[in-house]
Amino acid sequence: QVQLVESGGGLMEPGGSLRLACAPSGRTGSISVMGWFRQAPGKEREFVATINWRGTSTSYSDSVKGRFTISRDNAKNTVYLQMNSLKPEDTAVYYCAAGRLFSSRGVEYDYWGQGTQVTVSS
Repeated sequence: QVQLVESGGGLMEPGGSLRLACAPSGRTGSISVMGWFRQAPGKEREFVATINWRGTSTSYSDSVKGRFTISRDNAKNTVYLQMNSLKPEDTAVYYCAAGRLFSSRGVEYDYWGQGTQVTVSS
């Protein structure tokens, strides 16, 4: 089993920045990729970004490309999502996920965190 613990959510004004962190623990040897997804009220869960375990490949949704950056700190065994130029439509619960396939599809991920709320509002 793999446990994922997210942190860093909160309330931010439009145009501001937040950084989310996700620290996996347990049988992390089974993980090949880490991803971020989000779900806004009344909407389906959507892909945000993903990164391979070595941090050499990344992928983003069109809605966040150029504003969000996913990265990995191997020393701290932590994956980050740096969110800049935040917009009200970024408001959602953000979930960290871990799996074995480099994919934007949530069904490809085996483990999920509990989620952290991000609210963008003035």
